[in-house]
Amino acid sequence: MHIGHFAMANSLFVAPMAGVTDRPFRQLCKRLGAGYAVSEMVTSRRDLWDTLKTSRRANHDGEPGPIAVQIAGTEAQMMADAAVYNIERGAQIIDINMGCPAKKVCNKWAGSALMQDEALALSIVEAVVAACVPHRVPVTLKMRTGWCQTHKNAVVLAKAFESAGVQMLAVHGRTREQGYKGQAEYDTVAAVKAAVKVPVVANGDITTPEKARAVLRATGADAIMIGRAAQGRPWIFREIGHFLATGTPLAPPLVSEVKRLLVEHLHDHYSLYGEFIGVRSARKHIGWYVRELPGGEAFRARMNALEDSAAQITAVAQFLDQLNEQMDRIPAVGVTVDTKGRNMMETAT
Repeated sequence: MHIGHFAMANSLFVAPMAGVTDRPFRQLCKRLGAGYAVSEMVTSRRDLWDTLKTSRRANHDGEPGPIAVQIAGTEAQMMADAAVYNIERGAQIIDINMGCPAKKVCNKWAGSALMQDEALALSIVEAVVAACVPHRVPVTLKMRTGWCQTHKNAVVLAKAFESAGVQMLAVHGRTREQGYKGQAEYDTVAAVKAAVKVPVVANGDITTPEKARAVLRATGADAIMIGRAAQGRPWIFREIGHFLATGTPLAPPLVSEVKRLLVEHLHDHYSLYGEFIGVRSARKHIGWYVRELPGGEAFRARMNALEDSAAQITAVAQFLDQLNEQMDRIPAVGVTVDTKGRNMMETAT
């Protein structure tokens, strides 16, 4: 599929997640099979552009293209200015955030809150598209099915956004009211796909290769977008790619490979954030990697007390080396193992 004049490597996309999809994480996911990744959202507030937080979010050093940056805000001209600001810093695709359900975003009428005010939402899209056209930069948009169960307006907005020049739409199968609770539904995603001609991307609760195939079939979507399921499991993209191509599951990664990937991820993470912030912000990533491993929770508690990167790297390496003595590969999704690395389902039988 294409986004504007950019051809995508495949139909497996990394969802933008604040505090997660920074440059090290995006690059890792791309190495492991993702065809496209969108940055965590960058604010449209000009007074925050010079902050260290924003500069890190706008850092694309060494990242393979196309470079996609998500912007968030509530005023059309500010959003247009933010688009140009990011284009000048390397953005090749601009994504508009109308999907974030976080209260700190929605309380300011940004993110998915914009779906309540269709006129404002459309004015923002029109302004951003107008700002991007002279630079030949496509505009995409991520949204939810609606604000609440009784007001699902994704189809109406999708048609309006397409007419305004948006060149791809990603739809998370929940309302803003749901947050991340309950089950994602895909009927609305399918309805959006049927209503527009631009590519449509399905998002929400895609956690396994089998679920990915089912969602693609149910929605007719051009691609799928994976967020939380890739946290601590960035190889999910190659697992899905293999399954879609062959119909057979790919074996989980070797423990030794996970060790190498995680250590490389941590070094890249520290290089972006520095020692103090890097060690602390890396804790969540390490926690995601080990959460389903034998002894993972106990290790996480010990690891969270470490204060420097060398100690953090050493602890991670030692933990995975010890695990490697118990098992060759990490457990498959949904398989529980005991503290000795034995499959508890198999042990029970």
